[in-house]
Parts: sequence; C-alpha cells; structure tokens
Amino acid sequence: MNKRSVYEPDQAGLHFPSPPVFATPAEERLHRKQRLAAACRVFARYRYEYGFAGHITVRDPEHPHLYWTNPFAMDFGRVRVSDLLLVDRTGIVREGTWAVNRAGFVLHAAIHEANPHVLASCHAHTTNGMAWAALGRKLDPITQTAASFYSDHALISEQAGAVVVERDAGHEVAAVFGENKIVIHQNHGLFSAGRESVDEAAWWFIAAERACEIQLKAEATGHPLKLISPEAAEHSSRHLGTPFSAWLHFQPIYDAICRSDPDLFD
Repeated sequence: MNKRSVYEPDQAGLHFPSPPVFATPAEERLHRKQRLAAACRVFARYRYEYGFAGHITVRDPEHPHLYWTNPFAMDFGRVRVSDLLLVDRTGIVREGTWAVNRAGFVLHAAIHEANPHVLASCHAHTTNGMAWAALGRKLDPITQTAASFYSDHALISEQAGAVVVERDAGHEVAAVFGENKIVIHQNHGLFSAGRESVDEAAWWFIAAERACEIQLKAEATGHPLKLISPEAAEHSSRHLGTPFSAWLHFQPIYDAICRSDPDLFD
C-alpha cells in the first residue's frame, strides 16, 4: 500500500499503523477472514442490516477465484470467523455449513470476476444508501467525504430495482463497476470495492453511506448546495481517496470491535 505524505508521521519514533505483511497464504487467509467477520460486526453496530440482505466478500489469497463471505440469514452481529463460507463463482459452498445468499452472491461473484483488481466488496441495504439510490444520481462534492469519491464512483441503472439471481444479469452490473471505489445501484443501494483489503472496502462503504446521508440532509434544507471546486475535489480525492487512507480510517473501528466483541475470532 502506498502511503501519501500527508499521513506520514512527522516525528521519528512515534507509533504509526502500517498494513501487515504475511509469511504464508494461511496466515493471510486467517487475517482476511478476521477482518471480514469484524466488518460484519461493525455493519451490525452501524445498523446496516436489513433482514437477510447484505454481504461482504473477499478473495482467498491462495485461490483467487474462491471467495469468503458471510452466511445467509445469519445476524451480522453474531458472525464469527468459524461461520464464514468459502464459495466458488457459481455459488457452490466449498467450505462451511450455512447456505449462501444467491441473489447477493451473483452480483458479488460477477464484480470480482469482471474486475480482477477488486479484492473485497461490501453491500448492504442501508437507509441513506437506498434513499439516495432512488434518485438515480451520483453524489456531489459537497464535503471532503464526498470529494474522496470525486470522479471515482459510478451510477448503475442496469437491473435497477430488480432482484438479480441470474449470472448474466450480474455481469451487466459488474461491467459498469470498473475502477470505481463505490457504485450506486439505482433503486437498490450501495456497493463498495477494496483493491487491497477488506478494511478498505468496509471504509468506502461506511464513507459512502455517510456521504449519502449528508447530501440528503443538505438538500432537505431547500438551500442551493455549495459545491467544492473540481480542483479542490481532485486534491481531496488524491489524499483521502487512497487504499491506504481507507485502511487507516478503519483501524480505530476495528480496534473498538475487537475489544467489545472478542468472540468474533472464534
């Protein structure tokens, strides 16, 4: 992960978080699974759950065409590392005892398959994300949070509002995903992508949900929005929109959930 200079510590000897380095695929696999389970717990705490809807996926480090994901219809707030499923691109569970959400996995598998650079992806039926998706618009650069997605998020109208259960339909959505950090799927909600970690994908989702909430509230005032200039938005995106920045943002959240929910590692 490339650190931007703005995040480098300005005094030698100070503790500064840095991404882990792994000695073996098994070590990296465990790390990814721990972060996935933790992200599920975080999403539960942030009230991102909506019945059985919602899923987080990450590639296996040794078998990149297999994906770890949360069990179907299990409360995000009780997901443990041992509960996670290993699923192939067709939706067949290779490891685990729970079923997989077919509608959810069709989209996630297609996103991963069409975009080899995507390591992890998140989706949930959140209040603000769904409300904003119903407008069929991209976010405007009205805050630094929104500016981190400037020129780096997409609106997808294909299969808008439909439950995607067929692989061909999933590929139509995935093809538009491209290089973007997040996509707004019209009449559906938000999807995020992490190039380098589950942490990154989780933070982009959290930030996008917050950006949707802020814009909905700002527009509800009835006053015209004051947009950040394209130059300033691009500058913010360069510094705040990096994989390392997203990873770093997620670290205090991860630390908090580890302290409050140690059973997630079971």
